[in-house]
Order: sequence, then C-alpha cells, then structure tokens
Amino acid sequence: MIKVTVWNEGRHEKISEEVRRVYPDGIHGALAAFLGTEEDITVRTATLDDPDCGLPQEVVDDTDVMLWWGHMAHGDVPDEVVERVANAVHAGMGLIVLHSGHHSKVFRRLMGTPCSLGWRENGDMERVWVVDPAHPITQGIDRYFELPHVETYAEPFSVPEPEKLLFIGSYEGGEVFRSGCLWRRGHGTVFYFQPGHETFPIYYEPAVQTVIKNAVRYCAPVIRQPITCPHIEKI
Repeated sequence: MIKVTVWNEGRHEKISEEVRRVYPDGIHGALAAFLGTEEDITVRTATLDDPDCGLPQEVVDDTDVMLWWGHMAHGDVPDEVVERVANAVHAGMGLIVLHSGHHSKVFRRLMGTPCSLGWRENGDMERVWVVDPAHPITQGIDRYFELPHVETYAEPFSVPEPEKLLFIGSYEGGEVFRSGCLWRRGHGTVFYFQPGHETFPIYYEPAVQTVIKNAVRYCAPVIRQPITCPHIEKI
C-alpha cells in the first residue's frame, strides 16, 4: 500500500461561500475522496490549523507520498515543518505540489529559487498537452485534455530546469506554461502539477485525477533512507 498524506491550508473554505460550494469538504477532501478509491493507496489528510499543521514527525515518517496545496497562507507554515518535509523528501518521500503550491515554503526550499510566474484569474480555457506519452505519469491521457475554466499561469516560471517535462499548458490568451514538471531531490521525487484552483472544480476532472493517481504511484519511494555524511573506512 502507498501511504498518502494530502496537505491543504484549509483556510479558503472557512471564509468563502464560493469555495465551499465547489469544495464543501475542502480541496484536501476532494483529493482524498478519489485517491481513497484506489486499492493500492491509503489516504490521510492534514491542514494548517491542525496541531503541528497535521504533520508531526510520526506522520511525515509514515507518509510515502505527500500532496501539497496552498495559496493564501504560505507564510503561516512554520519553518520547522518545512524542514521536516524537505528532509523527508531527501530521504525518499515523494512530494506532489499542486497549483498555487508553487509559492509554498516547502517547494521554494526544495527548488532553491523564487518559483514565481505570471498569472491572470479570469476563467480562460486551458489545453494541457502531453509532452512525453511514454512516461508513467501521462498514461491514460490522450495528446491533450481541456479544462474549461482555469486561472491562467504564464512563463517565465522561475524554477530550476525540470529534469523531465511532462505537460505544457496553453491558454486562450496565447500564454504557455510548463504545467507538469519532475525533479529528483536526494532520494525523493518532486512533481509539480499546475491545474487546480479554489473556485474552479478542476479536481473533479477525470484527466486531472488520472494524472494525480499516476503521479502518486510514480513518486512512491524506492528507498527511505536519510542522507548522512558518514566517516567511512577503507575497504
């Protein structure tokens, strides 16, 4: 079984009726609902307002893949939680960062860059193109899929060059964006996936769910071993 922790700020649905209408159980609830139907995946959720942000060391240690969604309260995540998650990635835990999680402390910590981009929130259509049809994360997706209403993201996206680019998004306004990117950090895999928004029902889209399920399986650890700097004896 792949043990998944879905982390979400959980703030939007507390203050916005518009968000509650789309995600009555929060974005973490919507993600956990479809992941929890898979026979090889077990899911727990955690939010910013849980004790220790729902991510004490024992939860992080018991997580194979973590999904991270944040937007309005990136700065409220304590640095010690960020370090705990980053260390787990280096040791082999998979991390899937969704949509506006690009500005989260943990993603910026692992990328070492500002992770900034251009954006416009007016509900344009996005066409998400598959770059590598042979990759495990793109399986079950045709040449592209369409999302009728999204928040437009635009290059330049100030991240390190992806080790693998899987999706490119194109928008009605002509913008393009690297919508699905992979990096290795230590023993762990980081996947950034752009589609998703608090007021658009994107996480109910079958293609988006397929990509996220594929990514969970791909990012699951091969090993879970802290990176150390040992003194070694000559053989």
